[in-house]
Amino acid sequence: MKIQLIDFGGNAPIRAHVNDAGADVFSPRDEVIHPGQICKLPLGFGLKIPDGYAGYIFPRSGLSAKGIVCELPPIDSGYTGEVHAIISNVSNRDYEIKENDKVGQLIIMPVVIPDFTFEEWKERGTGAFGSTGR
Repeated sequence: MKIQLIDFGGNAPIRAHVNDAGADVFSPRDEVIHPGQICKLPLGFGLKIPDGYAGYIFPRSGLSAKGIVCELPPIDSGYTGEVHAIISNVSNRDYEIKENDKVGQLIIMPVVIPDFTFEEWKERGTGAFGSTGR
């Protein structure tokens, strides 16, 4: 599958190995993320994703181990604006991102687009958290 990039002045995603699930995405600027802060970091590119697919900026394992995680809002096929990484600092220390640091991994995944209906459904009750016991 080929995904067309839209240039917003940043680096293109790069797959480190041909069989990697994700392609590294890079910070276009220096940024400090304080503990408990969420940073919306523009990545300098857009995507033309085919219908039936969505993109996600997944966390990098090394950063996740430090408490720096990417949130996973979908990049819908109809969205062609600049892609952002939504990065949360759940650690207790400031985290400094430098320009051109790898900040996440772009993954394109198929999605099922359902039709939602309010049809009668009787197989399952209304019990929720803990309703089936221990």
